[in-house]
Order: sequence, then C-alpha cells, then structure tokens
Amino acid sequence: TGEKVGRPCLNQHIKRCLGPCTGEVNREQYLEIVHAVDMLLSGRYDSLTKQLTERMQAAAESLQFEKAAELRDQLTAIGRVLEKQKMISAGLEDRDIIAMARGVEETCVGILIMREGHAIGREHYFLTGTEDLTQGEILAGYLKQHYANNPFVPPEIILSADLPDNDAELISEWLSQQRGTKVHLLVPQRGDKKQLVEMVEKNAVAALEERLTRSVRQGELLQSALQELATYLALPSSPRRIECYDISNISGTEAVGSMVVMLDGEPARSEYRRFRIRDLAGPNDYAMMQQVLRRRFHRVQQDDTRFADLPDLIVIDGGKGQLSVALQALQELGFAQIPTIGLAEAEEHIFQPGQSEPLVLPRQSQSLYLVQRIRDEAL
Repeated sequence: TGEKVGRPCLNQHIKRCLGPCTGEVNREQYLEIVHAVDMLLSGRYDSLTKQLTERMQAAAESLQFEKAAELRDQLTAIGRVLEKQKMISAGLEDRDIIAMARGVEETCVGILIMREGHAIGREHYFLTGTEDLTQGEILAGYLKQHYANNPFVPPEIILSADLPDNDAELISEWLSQQRGTKVHLLVPQRGDKKQLVEMVEKNAVAALEERLTRSVRQGELLQSALQELATYLALPSSPRRIECYDISNISGTEAVGSMVVMLDGEPARSEYRRFRIRDLAGPNDYAMMQQVLRRRFHRVQQDDTRFADLPDLIVIDGGKGQLSVALQALQELGFAQIPTIGLAEAEEHIFQPGQSEPLVLPRQSQSLYLVQRIRDEAL
C-alpha cells in the first residue's frame, strides 16, 4: 500500500530487499519486481532481458545513471545464468519433452523442461509396478500426476509414445483447460523434435543404470556390514533378520514397547510392531521389556503368522540390566538359542551374554552404523 509499517531490516540496507515495510515502495513497484522474479524462475530469460534493457536505456536517457548501472548489473547476472543454460531450439518455444526407459523392476520417466528455447531443467521419476502397462499407459498416468501438481502447462508437450485412444483426447482437453489455450501432444517421427525425444530417452536410460549401480553398491555395503557384525559377535552366519526392542513413553504417561525389524540390512517397516504395556503399576523398564518379549514370542507358540519368522539376532536397547531380563524372558519361553545383545546408547557399547566387558565396535565401521540405524529406528 506504500504505507510505513515498520523499520527496515539489514536486508534492505544491503540491497537484498526493497524494504516495502518502509513505505518507500508502492504496490505497483513491488509487483513489478515479483513479476521479474517469476520470469527468471520460469526460464523466460529473453523476455526479462528485453524488459531490463529497455528500462536501463530509459534510465540512462533520463540521466538516472545509478539506476541504469543497477539494471546493467542485473543484466550481467542474468547473462551468467544463461551461460549455463543450453539453447537447444532456435525458436522461443515453451515445451516439455517426456520420454521413458524400462528396467527389469523399475521404469524411469524423464522430462526435459524448455522455456523460450532454453533447457532450464530436467527431472527423473522412478516407477514400480508397471510391468503390465504399455508405454502409452505409463505416460498417460505420468501426465495426469505431473500436471496436476504443476501450475504451468506449456503449449506443446512432446512424448516418446502415443497415449491410449481413450486417454489422449481427455488428457489434451484437460491440459488445455489448465492452460487456458490449446495444448498439443506430439509424438514426432523425425526431425529435431524426434532428436529431443531420443536425448531424453538416453538420459532416462542413464538415470536408470546409475540408480541400479547405486542399489548394487548399497547392497554390497549392507552385506559387508552384516558379515562384519557376524564376525564381531561370533555368529554362525550373517544375520538376515534383526529385531530391535525398545521401551518408550507416549506423552510421558502411556508406555509402549516397539519392535523394529531389518531384513538383509534394510528396514522392513511392514514388520514393525508396537505393544501397549499392560497391568504394570509405575515405571519399570525391566518388567516392561520382559512383557514385550513374552508377548512377541508367545505369538510364535500360538502359530500367529504375523510373528512366525524368528530373528537371527535380537538387539535390546539398553545395557547389562536390560539384556539380563531379556535373556531371562527368552529362556522361559524356550528361545534362549537366539543370539541376543544389548546396545547402550551413551557410548554405543555392545553387551553380550557371559561377557563382563562390553564390545566396542570401531567408530568408522559399517557394522556400527548398522546397529545404530536399527536402534534409532526403534526410538
């Protein structure tokens, strides 16, 4: 409104804000800056450069040299941004190019975002459960989700495959309504647009391969961590299923025992369980831990399929005391053969049955990161 409502902050003094709170900037001036920022973030560099150039020339002609120099610096900054953007179209079109690559278990959909002929961004999305879908069906689903969450729809969207007949017309009409003018969905067969599609396809293939490589490396690290942990704990083999137990209080009053599970070193959240503590007067972590373990392993004896899989390793969040009562409960139920350790949070010491001194894993070891991770999941 141009009214003074407060004192300017440091950002106004160092020229990082117009200081609308001072009342020195009216609504029109402020909206002009907002519009320029919107053009910059939307990739409309040519239009913005043209506007700033005209304003710089007008300022110079009216002898406002300081203002002209400020606009010149803004143009220089935009030029530096443009140096990093690749012009891949001789025109000034706004368009999105969407293509995909299929892997064994995942599909990667890639999008190249072009504004005024410049490639201003690219994104990749990884989808599962697409084995029985055609390329067109996958692209149709992607278009619906992507443009439902993005306010700007370009006038032209280039695709790597035709959409199903029953989707193509509906999606085109919907996108046109979103934009306010006609939106064209194209599947080029030759020429520059076909080359753009092929480029996005290659990028999607590369992204899928990189993701697979990372997944393989992550799997190798996890297997190494499990084997390392088995060595330190003298286990007969790498523990495939690890269960960790912790007692916590909800809102400081209601006690709950949690069971978190890792399968092959990865959290298996569908296997997580919570046990509301029953019939215990007052705080007693030892009794609570025993109750949780008794209820969990009693379900095994009752042939409850949700608890049928036995752990290869049990981790108790706590020190010697918690480990001792946990072992007692397991002994009573006939599961004392399952390797069980206690993990003390303060020093990350591991307590083992029959060992007076704790095991201290190397600080940078993958096995330590693994037990810390499962303990943190249980908190």
